[in-house]
Amino acid sequence: MSGGGPRYEPHERRPAPAELLLDARKERIEQVLAHRTRTVTVVLDRLEDTFNMAAVLRTCEAMGLQDVHVIRNPDAPFRPNGTVTQGCDKWLDLHLYRDFSTCVEALHARGYRVLASAIREGATSLFELRFDQKVALVFGNERFGVSEDVHSQCDGTFWIPMRGFTQSMNISAAASACITRAVAWRLEHLGRSGDLGPEETRELREQFQLRSVKQRGRLYRNR
Repeated sequence: MSGGGPRYEPHERRPAPAELLLDARKERIEQVLAHRTRTVTVVLDRLEDTFNMAAVLRTCEAMGLQDVHVIRNPDAPFRPNGTVTQGCDKWLDLHLYRDFSTCVEALHARGYRVLASAIREGATSLFELRFDQKVALVFGNERFGVSEDVHSQCDGTFWIPMRGFTQSMNISAAASACITRAVAWRLEHLGRSGDLGPEETRELREQFQLRSVKQRGRLYRNR
């Protein structure tokens, strides 16, 4: 009596994500990897507005930052506006925390200097900051800014010099200005903005290739 059936048939080999991508897409991934950095990162402290959440993520991804750290707001879930993100968040590593203490502990363990954005006495000008060592830039809530509790746990404070009558910026504009400054500083002083090591590059390459496959949900259910 013959056997058989699906359980006895060899499993169909799933193609590796790279096998499903056009050469142009793989080349684009390599270009992005060359400019990716984990030296500069951003911390978003209890944001409320979904547009702001999305706009900051889009700037981070566009300018080559890989990690974004988010302190949850109990009154406003972190749900970036999808119309604004245009899917950019799938290329980022988002780290969510219940409170700032947990976040700063994780950042310090990874060697980051944590700086809060605020106009106050003793703050360092953005234009005087160096970006050749790990630094995390903290941006606070739209209405209240960075809280005193957060300030007390940071390693310092910085501010964005402004030349007009206006002496404040929307958080998404402020983050954009700071991120652009950081990337420009690295290009001017280091000749490059990217800084991933071989292992980080390999891991992100695999991640980007997988996320570039349109049918990944069906093909790679466990990934």
